[in-house]
Order: sequence, then structure tokens, then C-alpha cells
Amino acid sequence: MNKINRGRRNFVKNTGALALASTLPISLVELAFAESSQNFSFAYISDAHIQQIKGASFVRNWDRGLIRAVAEVNLLTPKPDFVMFGGDLAQLGSKPELDHGAEIMSALKHKLYHVMGEHDYYLDLGEYWEKLFGPQYYSFDHKGVHFIVLNSIKTYDEWTYHRWPSNEQRMLEMADLDNPNGSPFMVGDEQRKWLKSDLDKLAKSTPIVVFSHSPLQKIYKDAEQIQGLLKPFSKVSVIYGHVHQIQYNQIGNISFNSVMATAWPWPYPSSYAQAQQYLPKLTVPMNRADPFFERDATGWQFINIANGHVDLDFTLYDNNERTVRFNAKTKRPEDNAYQAETSRIPPQSHY
Repeated sequence: MNKINRGRRNFVKNTGALALASTLPISLVELAFAESSQNFSFAYISDAHIQQIKGASFVRNWDRGLIRAVAEVNLLTPKPDFVMFGGDLAQLGSKPELDHGAEIMSALKHKLYHVMGEHDYYLDLGEYWEKLFGPQYYSFDHKGVHFIVLNSIKTYDEWTYHRWPSNEQRMLEMADLDNPNGSPFMVGDEQRKWLKSDLDKLAKSTPIVVFSHSPLQKIYKDAEQIQGLLKPFSKVSVIYGHVHQIQYNQIGNISFNSVMATAWPWPYPSSYAQAQQYLPKLTVPMNRADPFFERDATGWQFINIANGHVDLDFTLYDNNERTVRFNAKTKRPEDNAYQAETSRIPPQSHY
């Protein structure tokens, strides 16, 4: 694959999406090949957290975030080959929430794939989600690229099956933000065996893109085993949701990059934290200009994966724009403006 020079604005300059381009976190990913006729793009939406209040009433802000994101994707030019939803469609995994989210997503004019998030999973362990969207993990090929979708939010059987008096309590414990009663995520033995079998069929030169809800980094209990399976491949990127903020990292041959959420942004004020945070050491924390404004630090995101690594441009609503690029000299992704600590903007502290 060759690196390309086209940027985010080229995708929207000829469409009505230009006026929308800084409103919500739409990720547009382009893969570019030596033969330009093979180039293609896909769009990525994540973390809608559709939440039922009662009956047909849902939290309006989360609804509107997803509805607007779908509308923006439908206006993109060139049209993406497909759309990936990155997980946490629902907040508490209920049928009404998943149905409502699926109905909103049905307005997309493109083929849609889904990643499962923990908010979708821990009420019934994904049973209803599977009826709507299919297998919890799978792979597919598209124009020479191998895409892998993992259920990366499983945990220990003891926590899942034996600790809680009801499925609803289990869901609430895993859904409670920054809750120390939650449990570290993992992919698990069965899925790792499937992944090895899936990868064994591929040439090591095949470009690999892994979609997971959680980052598959060291804080996740079998992340190093997953990374080991991907190590023989020359071009590997992991794109994930879950964190609701800008994250990036490089581990060996694998580039890790997050997409933001349509629901609300992280990080929360440090005074809120209940559990120790483990962000990738290369990540520059987002400056929250106003931690009480639910759209602060959400935005529009362009991802160029053409050079075998993930390059990202973020247009953030009511906040400074951010650019993350792979630095060939340091062999890691870096923030163009804020990587050096002396260049960072101090966050507000009045909360």
C-alpha cells in the first residue's frame, strides 16, 4: 500500500456534509494501494449508548448523536464501501435499547458490520445482539485487506456466572462508569484458537485490520497473546472504541488507534475516578475545555491507514483540532502539536 496525500476535507468538500464536518465523531478510513483503482474507504461510528428511560422514551442526546452520525455518513463522498459500528449500541443491553439503536442504524445507505461492546453483552451475554447482528466474532476480506472483528469484552467465568444475583445486576456492575467492581476484559481461549486458525490461512504480507471494542493492550488480560498472533504480519492496525477519547499507541508491528463516541466524551474529571487509569504511555490526554458540556471534545475524525499505520485528523467541537501521525524516526504514532509535555494545554481544575 502507498501513502496518499488526500486529507479529510477532500472527502467532504463536494457534499452537503461540509457544514456538518465538525459536529460529531465520524471516522473515515481510507486504504490506498499502488493501483489507485483498488483504493477504498470505510466509515466508523462507535459508542452510541442508546438508553431507555421508560416505554418509548429514550435519552434524547444519545439518540440525536447517533442519528446525526448516520446522516453524516450518508452524505460522504466518495461513498464508503461499508460502515463499521464499534460497539456499545445500547447502554444496558435491553431489547428496547438494541431495537431502537438498530432502527436508527437502519437508515444507513451502506453495508453495515458490528462490533459487540460490554454494554451490549452483559445483560444476556449477547443472545439478543446475535439475533439482530449475527456472530460475536468473525472475519471478512475486502479488496485485498483482511478484516477481523473480535468480541474483546469477555471476562472470567467466575465473575460472569457466579458473582451476581441476577443478570440485571451483572449488567449494572459492568456498565457503571469507572467501576472497580467491573472485571478486566479478555478475548478468551476459544476465540484465540479461532483467531489463530483464521490467521494461519493468510500470507504474512496481507494487510490486517482488527476491530475490537476494547484496545487489546496490556491492561486486558490476554492482550499479549493476541498481539503474538498478529506479530508475523507486516501491516497490522487495531481500531477500537470504548474509551470515548483520542488514544494511540505502537506495540511492535501493530498500530493502535481509538475512535471517539457519539454519546459523550472522556476523560472525566480526575476527582471522579474510582479506579486507577492505565492509558497508553504515548497518548496525550485530551484537554477538556468544559467537562460539563456533553459535546466538548467530540468531533469528526479522518483516518488514513494507507502507509500500514493509522494516521488521524480530529476536528473537535469547541476544542482544539488534533492530528496524530506515525513518526517514521521514532517508529510510533505521535501528536503533531502536543506530544511534548511542554506543549500541552493544562486542563481546567475548577471541578
